[in-house]
Amino acid sequence: MDVFAITPASSKPLWWLAIICLLLLVILIALLFVAYSSQNSKVFLDRQNLRLNGDFWGRGIPLGKLDISAAEIIDLNEYPEFRPKRRTFGTGLPGYASGWFRLHNGEKALLYLTTHDNVVYIPTHEDYSLLLSVEEPEKFIDKLKSY
Repeated sequence: MDVFAITPASSKPLWWLAIICLLLLVILIALLFVAYSSQNSKVFLDRQNLRLNGDFWGRGIPLGKLDISAAEIIDLNEYPEFRPKRRTFGTGLPGYASGWFRLHNGEKALLYLTTHDNVVYIPTHEDYSLLLSVEEPEKFIDKLKSY
């Protein structure tokens, strides 16, 4: 029996495989970061800013942009118009939503939600509102109003 080798391919397929593997690695790291953030997101308050520290959607918001007097605790099961309807730029997983969403009432909102009860709703003077699942919502709103 005679054996003939196939002419080796150019290095192009190897470059494509390397690029695909690198892309998959970046996606895996991003997913691990979201998983970590879903368990460790925080809200920091000081006299000038509310700072959302979480996954990709964390940011600082000056307190002057918040309508603090209208902040309230709502149950999204009782007020379905405040439930997220469509994710516009964010993370949406079962039991965890963060980022920019449209609510059922058409309002644009920045969310960090892990539950649907005892959600802090804070309208802003901009074109959006905040919906946050904080562990002690009454204490959070009291502290927010004290600034």
